[in-house]
Amino acid sequence: MSDSGSAPDGGREQVSDALFEVPPGARRPARRIVLLTGPSGSGKTALTRRLGLPVMNLDDFYHDIDFPGMPMRYGIVDWDDPRSWDSAAALDALRAVVRTGRVEVPVYDIPTSRRTGGAVLEAGDAPVVVAEGIFAAELVAACRADGILADAICLSQPRVVNFWFRFLRDVAESRKPLPTLVRRGWGLLRAEPSLVRRWTDLGCRLVTPAQAERDIRALLAP
Repeated sequence: MSDSGSAPDGGREQVSDALFEVPPGARRPARRIVLLTGPSGSGKTALTRRLGLPVMNLDDFYHDIDFPGMPMRYGIVDWDDPRSWDSAAALDALRAVVRTGRVEVPVYDIPTSRRTGGAVLEAGDAPVVVAEGIFAAELVAACRADGILADAICLSQPRVVNFWFRFLRDVAESRKPLPTLVRRGWGLLRAEPSLVRRWTDLGCRLVTPAQAERDIRALLAP
């Protein structure tokens, strides 16, 4: 007597064909993600401009300043603490742009510490989307598990260089009052080695900006 839940041999073969006879490469994502992190001022934005690839600015996923439970340091919100950032929304956006080539992302205004609107990121036919920000390393494990990670990079430069370029940028963009910028910049200078260790522990490779550019361009080769 046969099991009532069993199908004839031919039925099993059809199921097997449907499940396993997939054309080569059919399950490979149309595009993949390069996660790019590094200390504030290390040249992440300059690198993405040179590459000319679609870029998701992960800083746009910061919580508003009055979001409940924001971490505090130096008498202000600690914007270098991952708890100040919406990792789930950032990961959802990366998954969407890989799957569809298009995703709506928030626009965040750093001087007012609030989301001020939205924008659409179009990946077009680019095989790689760069997601850059100081919290990029937080997404390495999830992107790798999803099979969408092309590379995970942490930019390496001397701490004093990062401090100087960070200060010039923050002053030029009026990101915060000058005393706050000096206090925060000094704190970041001291904390940088531990931050870099955390990012590499989470799976990022430590390379110079020049090497990072070469490595990412190599991903575009046919």
